[in-house]
Amino acid sequence: MAWEEWERAKAAVQERHAAGTRLNQVAPGGGGGDADLVVHQDDLGAVGHEAFILHGELKKKADIAGAGADKSGSGSTMQAAAALKSHNLALGAGLELTVEVWSSQVKHVLQACAHISNHLDYSKKAHAREDEAIAAELRGRTGPVSVSALNDYFK
Repeated sequence: MAWEEWERAKAAVQERHAAGTRLNQVAPGGGGGDADLVVHQDDLGAVGHEAFILHGELKKKADIAGAGADKSGSGSTMQAAAALKSHNLALGAGLELTVEVWSSQVKHVLQACAHISNHLDYSKKAHAREDEAIAAELRGRTGPVSVSALNDYFK
């Protein structure tokens, strides 16, 4: 019985694989079927812009270490931690550790937002340059483009 189940499972996988392989045709209805990833320039710009906005807002509003800073540059939360520690209260050390962990995590999120924004801006510009180069090369041809020339673009 187990062997029959194994054979049925193998046959089902082979059927799915055969149905998913399509060469030189588009899925019925004009769609791309089970397309992997489709990204449009507007999408990249929107995501990069949102990452940029999030970076700015986080930088302004998530800084609890520097909020309410005194002349020495110590924020009000760290001032409270120091005051609690000076009275030998364990809460002071806990509050200080919380500020340090929070600040570290905020820095990581800010770095990620900046990386996303910069990378998407770069990707958008790089793909636009590549598209322009391909279009210029194809415009210079007379007649149909050979399969080998098209194949070079997919490598």
